[in-house]
Amino acid sequence: MRFITFSVGDSGAHLGLRRDADHLVDLTAAGLPRHLEALLAQGDEGLRAAAQHLAAARHVLPLSQVRILPPLTRPGKALAIGLNYRDHAAESQFDPPAYPVVFARYPSSWVAHGEALVCPRVSTQFDYEPELVAVIGKAGRHIPADRALDHVAGYSIFNEGSVRDFQLRTNQWTLGKNFDASGAFGPEFVTRDELPDGARGLRIQCRLNGQTLQDANTADMIFDVATLVAACSQAMTLHPGDLIITGTPAGVGLARSPQVWMKPGDVCEVEIDQLGVLRNPVVAEA
Repeated sequence: MRFITFSVGDSGAHLGLRRDADHLVDLTAAGLPRHLEALLAQGDEGLRAAAQHLAAARHVLPLSQVRILPPLTRPGKALAIGLNYRDHAAESQFDPPAYPVVFARYPSSWVAHGEALVCPRVSTQFDYEPELVAVIGKAGRHIPADRALDHVAGYSIFNEGSVRDFQLRTNQWTLGKNFDASGAFGPEFVTRDELPDGARGLRIQCRLNGQTLQDANTADMIFDVATLVAACSQAMTLHPGDLIITGTPAGVGLARSPQVWMKPGDVCEVEIDQLGVLRNPVVAEA
């Protein structure tokens, strides 16, 4: 199933399921929660109810009449992973990590599909980063790697936009990774049954103004999704709706010669096989 969080006018967030290329079923109008994280907290029962409403095909809306929101609007945690592709670690002049590099990403730092990424006034070093997102569906702590995928509900796409000079001023990356509206998330959440185990073997690309700058495969990750879930759960309980943003491959603007930065007027696209395309224009900060 392919979930879309959306709004119509001033209705606030609604949760929908894509019916076909041009329509969705409004699950909230059918009595289900407004937010995907609330539905995931209901476990298999919530997903079965959503599937039943999709089959009934009531409360159908044209996609052209809705505003797409990030798939999850209230995640309890968003854990991002650095240097998780060997070639990206090399281009960044780091040794491949022996343990996942984890930092926080906050909801104020991302926008939805189609919304504008904001180039900050205090920097020109605004970089793109295409990434796979794993969404937790079942709570757990100290989750063994061989059972970790049972805790993943599905996947989405992230553009983990980074302000490099602020990121690299210290060995803590939080500031440069959390400028307002510097990243993007969406357009859909796709349940795990529609993808290979661990979303492994999916082509991942980033295009800036139509030019492909990154082209890799999720099979190239140093730490796969199961390993990341297990590692993060050693430190904290993972809850339904938590995000693990799994890292970017080689080809970032920082490592290019000459360097390539996103700037006002650009359009950035992230595409992952079977998940879709996340597309965002870039504007200057007001």
